[in-house]
Amino acid sequence: MNRKFLYLTKVSLRKKFKTKWFVITNIILAVAIILLLNINSIVSFFGGDFDNKTSIIVVDNDTDSYTLFEKNIESYASSLNDEDMKITVKKTDKTSKELKDDLKDDEILVELTSDNTEYLKAKVTSNEKIDTLTYQVISQSLNSTKTTIGMAINNIDATTLNNISSPVTIDRVVLNEDNNVDENMGLIMSSVFPTIILPFFMLTMILIQMVGGEICEEKTTRSMEIIISNVSPKQHLMSKILASNIFVIVQGLLLVVYTVIGLLISTNMLSSGMSLPSEVTSIFDSLVSSGFIEKLIYVIPLTLILIVLSFLAYSIVAGILASMTVNMEDFSQLQTPLVFISLGGYYLAMMAGMFNGSLLIRILSYVPFLSSFVSPSLYMMGEIGLIDIVISIVILVLFIYLILHFGIKVYKVGILNYSNEKVWSKFFKAFKSKDV
Repeated sequence: MNRKFLYLTKVSLRKKFKTKWFVITNIILAVAIILLLNINSIVSFFGGDFDNKTSIIVVDNDTDSYTLFEKNIESYASSLNDEDMKITVKKTDKTSKELKDDLKDDEILVELTSDNTEYLKAKVTSNEKIDTLTYQVISQSLNSTKTTIGMAINNIDATTLNNISSPVTIDRVVLNEDNNVDENMGLIMSSVFPTIILPFFMLTMILIQMVGGEICEEKTTRSMEIIISNVSPKQHLMSKILASNIFVIVQGLLLVVYTVIGLLISTNMLSSGMSLPSEVTSIFDSLVSSGFIEKLIYVIPLTLILIVLSFLAYSIVAGILASMTVNMEDFSQLQTPLVFISLGGYYLAMMAGMFNGSLLIRILSYVPFLSSFVSPSLYMMGEIGLIDIVISIVILVLFIYLILHFGIKVYKVGILNYSNEKVWSKFFKAFKSKDV
């Protein structure tokens, strides 16, 4: 019987792996992931540049503030700690009218004018919109220049002005140190973590459709009768579950491989002088400073266990429900609740930061189907500990045992049931049946 079980599993795997769909999809995925991870190099290759190289041309209309403005620009630009931002400042004797005719896209014209009331006025001209960071540097530099001129005219001491304009000193005290989570973690969890769990959500959807679709196909073509005459319904179900889970796990590992290849290519680009976009380095710095990376070391092994167990739970339920159907339309109706449950888990993980301290979200982290999404998110937020994730794993194992114990009974009755009775009616009748 073991040979028959292995044979069924091999046949199912062959259907999944030896198809043009599998090859083409993985080629597209590999190319897409590698390109996304090296988008800066691609943009540079086609003539674009992530580096903010900007030339500021200053027309000083007898304000004698150019030197001060230039120093302020250099000071603010360097304070940003952004190696990609390169700003040059130069003074010109040409008129603004002459400069506007030949102004390039990477050039910004700043015209300085004296004012008796406001001390300094400026006119900023560019061909296109100025990016926020560059405009912020220009604006702050102009304000600092204006302040210095105003102080000099009114004989105001620099120390006095600094004490007045400096921000208030705030002593931050957190009484509940046991739940002291970085306040930026909510933003990180709402942006970074959903991206990490998105492949798991997609693989879950594929798994549900794969298990149910294959069983429905065998029932529709009546090949199920021949199969069940040679193997037991339990072996048939387990072969489908095993083959489908192997497939999604292999597909998940392939996604990891594509990501590693993309990162290696990106690393080689960096070593050859390329630089990452400032947005990427900023996000990575936030992850490190918030402790996100350190927590991943502990949560990844437990999360992988939760993911594998969740795959098993989803595939078992999908297979049992599919046994009650006679066509794909019926299974589409039955798989809808599973899809919505998985989608709910994904959104709960994405919005975990909104449920700070909530007992409900902590309870949901123990619920099978949801725990694989919610538990890691809450742990990263500091809402639960490692022991809570272990509890989720234990509950999920017990749940798998129960659905196998009671669900196989439904599967045995439903696998050869071709009646046109309503699906849920057949399901409950099979569950109440005394046939084993």
